[in-house]
Amino acid sequence: MDTDCTTREEHAVLVGGPAHGLRLRVTDRPTVVQVTRPCEVETAPGGVRAEALYVYRLGLPPGDGPLRYGYDAASP
Repeated sequence: MDTDCTTREEHAVLVGGPAHGLRLRVTDRPTVVQVTRPCEVETAPGGVRAEALYVYRLGLPPGDGPLRYGYDAASP
């Protein structure tokens, strides 16, 4: 049983899609990263807002360099 409660932060880069080239730091190597972009709304009742959602999935383990997350055009 692993009782080590420390988290590991790593550098990552997004590949493909609208956030191509974006660099970030992730903790505990998540398998999926979501990126959102606000959308303009003409008349939003009650403060409703809209955001475009993009999904990036962890690729093969990296050699040297950052983790690579590839754009998943089929999600969601």
